[in-house]
Amino acid sequence: MVYGTVRRFGASSVVLFHVAVVLTLIYSCRGQSQVIGPLHPIVALIGGDVTLPCYLKPVMDAFDMTVEWARPDLNPRFVLVWREGVELESNKHAMYSRRSSLFTDELQHGNISLKLSPVKLSDQGMYRCFVPDCSPNFSHFVILHLFRSVLFHVGP
Repeated sequence: MVYGTVRRFGASSVVLFHVAVVLTLIYSCRGQSQVIGPLHPIVALIGGDVTLPCYLKPVMDAFDMTVEWARPDLNPRFVLVWREGVELESNKHAMYSRRSSLFTDELQHGNISLKLSPVKLSDQGMYRCFVPDCSPNFSHFVILHLFRSVLFHVGP
């Protein structure tokens, strides 16, 4: 016959356990994913739309994470800030109001790409894609080059 002791856990122990589990899930990404983007500049036409690609690798659901797109040369520098499922409009530089967005239905697949629409000449420059929860010491820079129009020459 095996004898043992039965322990009873109070409500505070159960709450503490649940808090520990939630914190573990929230911070499980830290150090496991990298922010990945293009190795070459992105080219766009003024007046059109452009997507600045950026992904989490390996794929992680970024919907409830913090995603920051910024331009180091601007003040305020943020083009878009996404935090815990909501875009923070108050942190955004005025020239990107209603022109910058994420593909919110793709965040669950690790797609944190930025869409600019319509593209303006002032959009040309370097953009920083950063996810502090996953890559506290790593971000990816995307360079955007713009053209006013495309010229085609046909003939001899």
